[in-house]
Amino acid sequence: MLNFIIKTHKKDTIYAQPHLFILNKGMNSGKPQKEPFTNSFVIIFKSEEDVENIYFIAYSLWKTNFWQQHLVGSVIPFLRLPDFKKEFFPKSKALMEEHEEHVKHVAALKILEEKENQFHQNINLINDMRRVILHRYCNK
Repeated sequence: MLNFIIKTHKKDTIYAQPHLFILNKGMNSGKPQKEPFTNSFVIIFKSEEDVENIYFIAYSLWKTNFWQQHLVGSVIPFLRLPDFKKEFFPKSKALMEEHEEHVKHVAALKILEEKENQFHQNINLINDMRRVILHRYCNK
């Protein structure tokens, strides 16, 4: 069973243990990232493997708009820490119970993320080539 601590991230805090950040303000609340957000929660783990497992659970919850129903606030919506804890602990436990299926899903998501990064690199290269050709064409 995974053991982790969830708390509010304070700016310029450095964490010695493996950790993960979850955005808690705005329409992208629930978005996980390895680098800190200004307004975020931090989840602290015992091992790097746990970080990887929970990252993809948090990513899945964010992508499926799971946290939208828990947002409060009229101008800038935000996610409260007690609401996040109350929903995240049981949801992560339920998703981790089917461990073999979870491992397959994580592997598939990693492959898709890798392909997406390759796609973005190719798009950037195409745009660079377009700029070079247009620059040569215009500077004759």
